[in-house]
Amino acid sequence: MSEQIENQARLRVIVADDQAAVREPLAAVLGLADDIDVVAAAADGGEVLAAVAAGQVDVVLMDLRMPVLDGIETTRRLTEEHPEVAVVVLTTFADDESILGALGAGARGYLTKNAGRQDIIRAIRAAGAGQSVLDREVQNRLLATARTKAAPAPGGAAGHPLPDDLTPREREVLTLIGQGLSNRGIAEKLFISEATVKTHINNLFAKAHIRDRADAVRRAIGAGLA
Repeated sequence: MSEQIENQARLRVIVADDQAAVREPLAAVLGLADDIDVVAAAADGGEVLAAVAAGQVDVVLMDLRMPVLDGIETTRRLTEEHPEVAVVVLTTFADDESILGALGAGARGYLTKNAGRQDIIRAIRAAGAGQSVLDREVQNRLLATARTKAAPAPGGAAGHPLPDDLTPREREVLTLIGQGLSNRGIAEKLFISEATVKTHINNLFAKAHIRDRADAVRRAIGAGLA
């Protein structure tokens, strides 16, 4: 088993938080995962950028409120300069400005600090695999915000209609994303595997030119599916 783990691709992760009392225990806990190497712990965005520039990094677990350079601006710079590095936000803030600011800057995941160790590890693994993960509280905020701004219209939001070649299953998956379900929740709801759900999501995103899960929520609401 240990030989199998050594042969698997390990995720190189930076933990960024300005509070040592949060940053150090979190780095230690994540380092216990079989497929995660915590390669640096950073106290601000400047340290994150320096650590990424100094070596290979797959995922940054990013706090938002940090001195020198905050999490949103750091995420924006990483997206522009190192698009291969995924950012997962881990913060106490779940307000619209923080969520939309981070996702708009390119964050691939957004968790609040109520998330458990396994939730954080799953989000890091998903981000490393090119997937987006939003915790339930964040999804609910996005849903509430989108519903106040988007009026349902047949076929899709104005200017962004859903393509006609979506399969019934892909529409069903989009509906469930819009309702805030995770991949696991969708799999349980539809009685299919998570791998099959990921295939449907990849096809759906490619056909409808959906950028990420937050964009999928907005499109589902605009299309009257959620």
